[in-house]
Amino acid sequence: MKREKALKIVKEQLTEHRFQHTLGVMETAIKLAAKYGADEKKAELAAIFHDYAKFRPKEEMKQIIIEQAMDPKLLQFNAELWHAPVGAYLVKTEAGIEDEEVLDAIRYHTSGRPDMTVLDKVIYLADYIEPGRQFPGVDEVREMAERNLDEALIQALKNTIVFLLKKNQPVFPDTVDTYNHLVKKWREVNE
Repeated sequence: MKREKALKIVKEQLTEHRFQHTLGVMETAIKLAAKYGADEKKAELAAIFHDYAKFRPKEEMKQIIIEQAMDPKLLQFNAELWHAPVGAYLVKTEAGIEDEEVLDAIRYHTSGRPDMTVLDKVIYLADYIEPGRQFPGVDEVREMAERNLDEALIQALKNTIVFLLKKNQPVFPDTVDTYNHLVKKWREVNE
């Protein structure tokens, strides 16, 4: 699917603010993909569609999670997580995107997963560090992303987990598993 068509489809689903965020994620994802060897066209497409379901009603997302037999644990955690797996499903059924690598990058851009592909990592990180994001720790992760994809991803996950812990919020198990998996791999390679 061409960029213009994809952006047109997505723009109808998002607020103007979220659409600007999406453009930032797209540009960041293309740069990260080029730097770390992911398919740039797939990164562009996944970035454009990553928040496709962001503003769907919670009840609709809940129904899709149940009907499509997605991980039932999702329903026990913050609904903010739901737009990623639901988005992957809707991007496939409504926008006709069939590429499983693209759909997985969308599906896991909020939670991560152990054994993330380079494309998964690029979309997760692009969403976290795009230029419009301003919060404590984001500049450090941006700098790390210039040096090492996994190091930046570990820091982004750590920041997210600490943020949730400080707010007494539960942390989705896949996010903890992703962090643990990456840290173990990092230690194997760097010790």
